[in-house]
Amino acid sequence: MGKGTNFSGQPIFTQLLNLLDKSKITKASKALGADKYVKRFTSYKHIVVMLFVAFEGYNSIRETVLGLLSNAHRLGHLGLDYVVRRSTLSEANSRRTPDIFARVYYDTYQRYSGSLADSSLSKQDMKRLYIMDSTTITLFKNILKGVGRNPDNGKKKGGIKAHTIIRSEDNQPCFIRYTEAAKHDHLLLKEVNLPEESILCFDKGYVDYAQYEVFTRKRIWYVTRLKDNALYQARKEFDIPDDADSGVLKDEQIELSYGKNKSEKHLSRRIAYWDSTNERLFEFITNNMELPAEVIAQIYKKRWQIELLFKQLKQNFPLKYFLGDNENAIIIQIWSVMLANLLLMILKSQIKRKWAFSNMISVIRQHLMSYIDARSFFENPEKAWQELIEENKARQKGLTDQYSLFPQWEGAYF
Repeated sequence: MGKGTNFSGQPIFTQLLNLLDKSKITKASKALGADKYVKRFTSYKHIVVMLFVAFEGYNSIRETVLGLLSNAHRLGHLGLDYVVRRSTLSEANSRRTPDIFARVYYDTYQRYSGSLADSSLSKQDMKRLYIMDSTTITLFKNILKGVGRNPDNGKKKGGIKAHTIIRSEDNQPCFIRYTEAAKHDHLLLKEVNLPEESILCFDKGYVDYAQYEVFTRKRIWYVTRLKDNALYQARKEFDIPDDADSGVLKDEQIELSYGKNKSEKHLSRRIAYWDSTNERLFEFITNNMELPAEVIAQIYKKRWQIELLFKQLKQNFPLKYFLGDNENAIIIQIWSVMLANLLLMILKSQIKRKWAFSNMISVIRQHLMSYIDARSFFENPEKAWQELIEENKARQKGLTDQYSLFPQWEGAYF
């Protein structure tokens, strides 16, 4: 029996690992000292094992080791020359710096960001748009301080918050910081460093007028919503063009007060917009005085992209169980999930056929170690089956022709 059309000499997992630059992983490991005092379980092998955990959806170290053992004859394709012990993996998760995983993620993102770009975003305004938000992952014990008050029993689960910036153009995180869940969002604005003329969109949780003023001096434009209790004074009202969106109700320059005794001032622009679809009034503020009011509203609407990304991550890589009960192990596992998601998005961008992300990861999860050419299969999953049908038809016809008096008359023997 011949090999199928989609046969590959490497498992699907190896094809995904080939998207990583192993030489840069080695350089980063040396720079960070991530392999210091390590004999066999190097940074690269650690990354491979943690990606294996992310793709397979394993919930414990014991489950991970059993999964590796069940594929022992294929581990050579992954660059693994032995099955890691449970104690070794546990120690690596608790001691190895998560920065090596962060470096690999950012390096991979930078190399493939061009191919991830959404061609439908043709407007220049959208090409320089960045979206910022955070998502909280609840932990099984109070490792990192969670939000809210302590319950009546005095015990509260911890939580880790992932502060993320995505480029609207490629819909992938280009900035990630992890903090305890109790840390307020706006504190992360000080770490944002974007190119001049960039547009940063975020929700009301990132209120920091002092940082807004810094953005203005750096010519970084923000778009967010005005808090209900914001103190401001109207300074100048802008005319609304006749051809403007009918939802634009007001466009004005305002002065926001902040700092000690509210003595500091920040000039901003307030836009009142009526969303007829949801029958809801929005009040946007921005430091960009040139973009049309309806474009500001469209930019804020794009903020929904990051919510969909968080939904994709939590649905397909549910982080309910961790392989360690310490902060280091938790951050390593989250980075591994982010990297696994990025690798799948890169593969998806290289395939012309449209696929739902959930369908694609379902197939990969079931056949991660199978020798299937991933690109060929996802491009035309019916091809091998169609060829098999044609082959069977030809075989049956050949057998029948041997006993037919009129082989040239198709169907005469029925």
